[in-house]
Amino acid sequence: MTQAVAPREERIVLGLGFMALAVMLFTMIDTSAKWLVLAGLPAMQVAFLRYAIHFLLAVVVFVPREGLSAFDSYSPKLQVLRSASLFIGTCLNFMALKYLPITVTTTIMFAGPILVTLLAIPMLGEKVGRHRIAAVCVGFLGVIVVMQPWGTGFHPAMLLNLGALIGASIYFLMTRKLAGIENNSTAQLWASGLATLCLGPFAVSQWVWPTAAADWLFFVMIGIFGGTAHILATSAHRLADASILAPVIYIQIFSAAFAGIVFFNTYPTVWTVCGGLIIISAGVYIWYRERQATKEE
Repeated sequence: MTQAVAPREERIVLGLGFMALAVMLFTMIDTSAKWLVLAGLPAMQVAFLRYAIHFLLAVVVFVPREGLSAFDSYSPKLQVLRSASLFIGTCLNFMALKYLPITVTTTIMFAGPILVTLLAIPMLGEKVGRHRIAAVCVGFLGVIVVMQPWGTGFHPAMLLNLGALIGASIYFLMTRKLAGIENNSTAQLWASGLATLCLGPFAVSQWVWPTAAADWLFFVMIGIFGGTAHILATSAHRLADASILAPVIYIQIFSAAFAGIVFFNTYPTVWTVCGGLIIISAGVYIWYRERQATKEE
């Protein structure tokens, strides 16, 4: 029998806390992935690890409490779209991390809330005014500043990062659409389970075992970081509106810079910082307009 869906709640402080912790763990997913691909593990294997361990964590957390009904979905087609978007975006991001500093990949991904605003028009039927359209254009100008397609700072792997951005944006749109319709357990089991099944054959065919102790640590922890982060983020969207949670993602500008310095001895460039500030300014403006529109309704 299908479990009753947990209703949405107005617990904004708790939702913000969950989202802030999730964002910190998102940085650790990328940090682990970059560490492992630099250690010689194939990107597909790293993505498989991230989802396989996430899936095991979700089974341990949810199945004893809800039984096999935790797998039942009210919207299987949307769950497949959500899951596919997430794992395709993850694979592209992990491939990009082999060549790009974590601050660059993170800053490009900051355009997620901006792209979500644009994609919400055809995908969710949302109306977006000229002010938010202008902010979207400014935000993508910031992405261009980070990528520097006109100079030596451009790397083709940034195109992989753009693909990851599109995948992640569709994932968050589907998360918004399914909030209050599907249980957190179903969302986690489907997203991690389908990705594990799809990536398994590619991972096994090119499997590489870690050698150093630090490699083994990230080998195990990447899935735990991923599972915990997405459980928290999905819970946060049930406790607070997406428009309230959106700016929390920008905490990553600090956590990514810190991780880049500590783990990889790389510092953000002037272009990354300037582009990041443009993207964040546009994102905050979109957030402000959404909050104003909500108050007027």
